[in-house]
Amino acid sequence: MSQIFRKLVGVAVVGALALSLGSCSDKNTAGHDAVAIGGQFQFHSPGGKTEIFYSEDEREPVGNVSGDDLVNPGKTINLDDYAGKVVVLNAWGQWCAPCRAEVDDLENVQTELEKSGQGTVLGINVRDHNRQIAQDFIKDNDVNYPSIYDPPFLAAASLGGIPASVIPTTIVLDKQHRPAAVFLRSITDKEILDVVRPLLEES
Repeated sequence: MSQIFRKLVGVAVVGALALSLGSCSDKNTAGHDAVAIGGQFQFHSPGGKTEIFYSEDEREPVGNVSGDDLVNPGKTINLDDYAGKVVVLNAWGQWCAPCRAEVDDLENVQTELEKSGQGTVLGINVRDHNRQIAQDFIKDNDVNYPSIYDPPFLAAASLGGIPASVIPTTIVLDKQHRPAAVFLRSITDKEILDVVRPLLEES
């Protein structure tokens, strides 16, 4: 094995480990970097980064994420329902340990967004094929923000090709619903609020 080939293999392994750190992944679940879509957000993770930040002039809008309300079957939740507001999208599953660990942090973010009147956390519940178990998780943890019920994570396509295999994933959208930050790992309330607060001041 040549020295160059060994280096390339090493880089690939390090990148894969970085992407899986602090997340629950499933190699059999679809999810790749997006192909080019004119005028819409297209996800890519340079060097396998697990957190990506976008300046205002780099941002492009995501599609209208939409789906059935986890807690209220038959009711539809649309990202467009929150037009003009900051939205913290969080893809989660009750089966995922990092998701369970960050739920209190997301509740803290929701509390601050509610106080501002300018935003919300919006969950996307994935790979929970038993809806009742996911609903019980919401109830047991006093989760007050809404969640779309989306077991196959079809919303990933609307989100510019966010990897459907990496859970939890958190995407902070500005008031125009353009990603300001993407976290392909578990998060803390401080990390999210550090991104959110300047967005609340944007027109």
